[in-house]
Amino acid sequence: MNLNVTARVGILTVSDRASRGEYEDRGGPAIQEYLSEVLSSPWQPVAEIVADEQSAIESTLVRMCDDENCCLVITTGGTGPAKRDNTPEATEAVADKLMPGFGELMRQVSLKAVPTAILSRQTAAIRTNTLIVNLPGQPKAIRECLDSVFPAIPYCIDLIGGPFLETDEDRLVAFRPKRK
Repeated sequence: MNLNVTARVGILTVSDRASRGEYEDRGGPAIQEYLSEVLSSPWQPVAEIVADEQSAIESTLVRMCDDENCCLVITTGGTGPAKRDNTPEATEAVADKLMPGFGELMRQVSLKAVPTAILSRQTAAIRTNTLIVNLPGQPKAIRECLDSVFPAIPYCIDLIGGPFLETDEDRLVAFRPKRK
């Protein structure tokens, strides 16, 4: 566990229109705002926007994990059933381990708000020392999904050798087992 390290967090928006400048990216800024509210330890965003092309998503994920040394990469967009939705496939292609519990919990939470949440293919995976979490594209859904899974994220990052992430406990309490 690395204490006193500024965590680098990748924020990847996957959107054809936003990557061409035809649409304002609302997902990436929503993730950054959420992290600013929740994290109390030092962190630095590494934000990018790419088109929904599997090869572009894969290469950006690899760069964020391997070259940018992000301990966490959160993606937004590209998780639906449409032909152009490729984020889960790209994540799985670069992963060492899949973390299906993240997607299961996010869908369960989202189903309470909207019946079409069953169409979402959110997932998570580990690549070396990085946790990758795929979120939907809507800011409201991003917040709901992060509220459900973020309590487990700091401990997961501990387990894979990343920096020690602390949360503002008035906003969100991260789970870590009690030490004896």
